[in-house]
Amino acid sequence: MGDKHVVRFEPVGIEIEVDEDQTILRAAAEQGVQLMHGCKEGQCAACKSFVLEGEDIELDSYSTFALPDYEKEEGSTLLCRAHAYEDLTIELLNYDEEIIRSGLPLRKGKVQVVANDEVTHDLRRLVVKLIEPEEIKFFPGQYMDFIVPGTEESRSFSMANTPNREGEFEFVIKIYPDGLFSEFLAEKVQVGDQLEVEAPFGTFTLRENRTSDIVFVGGGAGMAPILGLLRSMAERGVERRARFYYGARATRDLCFAEEIAALGEQLPSGLTYTPALSHPDDEPWSGQTGLITEVLQANESTLEGADAYVCGPPPMVDAAIATLTALGVREENIFYDKFTTTGETEGEDG
Repeated sequence: MGDKHVVRFEPVGIEIEVDEDQTILRAAAEQGVQLMHGCKEGQCAACKSFVLEGEDIELDSYSTFALPDYEKEEGSTLLCRAHAYEDLTIELLNYDEEIIRSGLPLRKGKVQVVANDEVTHDLRRLVVKLIEPEEIKFFPGQYMDFIVPGTEESRSFSMANTPNREGEFEFVIKIYPDGLFSEFLAEKVQVGDQLEVEAPFGTFTLRENRTSDIVFVGGGAGMAPILGLLRSMAERGVERRARFYYGARATRDLCFAEEIAALGEQLPSGLTYTPALSHPDDEPWSGQTGLITEVLQANESTLEGADAYVCGPPPMVDAAIATLTALGVREENIFYDKFTTTGETEGEDG
């Protein structure tokens, strides 16, 4: 371990100790401080912050799309890649005080595979059961890291289920050609296999202090955390009107339609589910067509006062954020996960 330094976060006034060998984000998570983050790989910019005091910071490799050189020179940094080599004061640009102070401790563990089933031609439903420790707590919408056997690499996947006493975790995982974990999942993983994991990560969680309408926008494996949030809302009888726009290429890419309809009947204020196909080709389809952001724009005249949760590939997320803000959703009320496909985040994506 290296030397430790104090990092203070403003405007919330929270201080943590950070070892030089840790990233600032990792150190915060280990101490139960839940900073905004997504990929943990320097690609999504969710953890971008501004250095107010201190200069001795080194960054692990990152994408200049997430942190352009001119922003770095002006003082911006990515907490998921930043190592502190002196005491620092950092201004959080993207934060939620309710989430920061409700962080759950990271736990490493071992799980056993209960099910590995196809739900579409390229989506798998993976269910695992915790062997040790006795419990890993999480909030609906968060994700778990899996260590890829035989490597030191990890991949991140969102839980689709709600916390339960049985210690089971459910995931919806997209199979990518040559994907390090997904190819392993498609070709090798059997019921009874054991895998090493760590959780919880992520801030794609329901803001419990809000009562406004909710708009969910998802694509691909972005179904997983949204399903987790909807299941949680139904279990707890949350009285918030919800709409769910889900984008897919063709009918073979649609899944969980029956359960989503059932959840809509359980939710006190109901759920409007709008799937849309971008490439329906010649197949029979009576639903809506086009990019999901186009369908969202066409179906909503205003979303002023609503909260929005967006989950899927980065281009879809970026387009959805632009569409939602144009429809009147305040930027601070848009919560999102970008499912990148390289590095540590092949699937935060489950």
